[in-house]
Amino acid sequence: MDKTVVVRVERLVKDQSYKKYVRRYSRFMAHDEENACSVGDRVQIIEHRPLSKRKRWKVRATVDNVGGA
Repeated sequence: MDKTVVVRVERLVKDQSYKKYVRRYSRFMAHDEENACSVGDRVQIIEHRPLSKRKRWKVRATVDNVGGA
């Protein structure tokens, strides 16, 4: 998967039976034109036209460069 990153987005959802907040995650495949992202980086993604079967997002910017790339 060249020029592709998998972005995990976290959200808090309130559990109806236990009345507690639980973390839920979604995974999105995003296009990274420069291959600048590495594991652990925090990025912003934006919607984009479909680039493949599962890739419909594009990396806008790297917010936190944890991976050291």
